[in-house]
Amino acid sequence: MKGTASFREAAAVALDSLRSSKLRSFLTLLGIILATTTLIVVMSMIHGMDVYIADALSDLGSDGFVVVRMAFIGDFDPKKFLEFQKKNPELSIDEFNFLKSHVTQLSDIGMQEDRQVKVQYQGDSLDSQDLVGGGGNYGVLNNVELSAGRFITDQEDEHRMPVAVIGNDVKDKFFNGVDPIGKTLRVDGRPVQIVGVAKAKGSVFGQSQDSWVLIPIRTYFQYYGSRTGISYVAKTGDRRNLDEAQDEVRMLLRAYRHLRPNQDDTFSMVTADAILTFWDQLTRVIASTAVAVVLVFLLVGGIVIMNIMLAVVTERTHEIGIRKSLGARRKDILNQFLVESSVLAGSGGFIGVVIAWMVAVIVRNTTPVPMAVPASSVIIGVGLSTVVGLFFGIYPATRASKLDPIEALRAER
Repeated sequence: MKGTASFREAAAVALDSLRSSKLRSFLTLLGIILATTTLIVVMSMIHGMDVYIADALSDLGSDGFVVVRMAFIGDFDPKKFLEFQKKNPELSIDEFNFLKSHVTQLSDIGMQEDRQVKVQYQGDSLDSQDLVGGGGNYGVLNNVELSAGRFITDQEDEHRMPVAVIGNDVKDKFFNGVDPIGKTLRVDGRPVQIVGVAKAKGSVFGQSQDSWVLIPIRTYFQYYGSRTGISYVAKTGDRRNLDEAQDEVRMLLRAYRHLRPNQDDTFSMVTADAILTFWDQLTRVIASTAVAVVLVFLLVGGIVIMNIMLAVVTERTHEIGIRKSLGARRKDILNQFLVESSVLAGSGGFIGVVIAWMVAVIVRNTTPVPMAVPASSVIIGVGLSTVVGLFFGIYPATRASKLDPIEALRAER
């Protein structure tokens, strides 16, 4: 009980000191505030991006991968791009049919292609909508769920039927409060009948994930040709078989293209793990830079707190002498000043948390950058600032505890 009372008294003294000299307190805590704000803002940005990456990769899933003509994960290299342009042929329908008839490690595989189009309905129009060509297994391969209707069937794909599944933005634009199933849209002037509506996914980085129209892949080829932009989306059904499935697809494509053992692949495969690995590397670099900045701020803030606490010890020398003459032990004086320095720094950490939260809210609501303040960052921010105050308060507290009571009483008040 005595220890709790001492702590409460020391904390009250520290807070009273903050209130009595607001400008000095602010300048004292500026380094701690900047450190905590920087730390939490960076952690919030990384956490928000982690959520975005997880949502984006949920379509692919941990058991899926995509085969494309060429892919760059990380730094874009213009020389490699030109090299791939020359040596990597476009993926073809024939190659897809060969893969589909020979693979044994996949649960499903499909072709996809997309482009930007103009969508119209009864005089209204939407520009720059994503038109996707896909098969009857599009929903399974891309983890797309429907809010109404059904997906395209394999029979509709084989017969090149003009049917479509639309995203939620298209539905809201043309069919707000109206059932769109059975209605006819015009895609680049071509009529397609709506058979399904996808569930809304929302926006990321200001880019809507619901502005699209899906039509059968063979209908797409009939409209736009099949010479460029085809990709293959594959699922294994089991995360443990992913590597074996990729090896099998790689072997089959190399055999179809008659590549010799010493020749590089003339195609690329992208998995969720590859994207996550790159993202982890990127966030480590960002976090390392942020940590360096935070450490500088904390060092500066800690030194300022130590200097202020030394000044406080000098100002309160007579008070320390009175306390010691009344029986206060060195431990009591030490604890008092340690608590004061910790509360001082912890208050700076709390202010930094509030500022960082306000920054995160403003950025999230006014820009396309996703930000989410994790609870762990708040705990780390306040806890780290308190520890800094404790560490840099050790010397002033020790100096105060070692004061001779008689000499301290002689000090001018």
